[in-house]
Amino acid sequence: MLKNIPDIISPELLKILHEMGHGDCICIGDGNFPAASMSKAENAKVVRLDGHGVPEILDAILQLFPLDDYIPTPVRLMARCDGVNEPCPIWSEYEKIIAKYDSRGKSAIEFIDRFPYYEEAKKCYAIVASGETSTFANVILQKGVVIH
Repeated sequence: MLKNIPDIISPELLKILHEMGHGDCICIGDGNFPAASMSKAENAKVVRLDGHGVPEILDAILQLFPLDDYIPTPVRLMARCDGVNEPCPIWSEYEKIIAKYDSRGKSAIEFIDRFPYYEEAKKCYAIVASGETSTFANVILQKGVVIH
């Protein structure tokens, strides 16, 4: 065991987060996200965290992972495509979590339509498959630089 590493971060995920460099992206997919088929496109690594929701995974990752300061929106969410013009309730949870770790808060978030989102996910270094039951709960994070 290690100190100060959230329990939800598996050894495999910790290794992946450490391997990632500035500009690399990681996708956290909800329970409906096609993680296995997305990862085949670019040979991305898939980490399964079944039984955990995206908010708790997002919070744990952001404790260790700086968001990219060189772009305005290092957080990408899949936009709704179900004809409803209201935000998904889970998005407000994401805004609060992001604001804990990045001063840009919700302005660090960009929404991408479903199929362009899939193309972005295919370019990710890794995909975390969660057990999240909310729809449109997918998140892509772009890694920044750790400054000492």
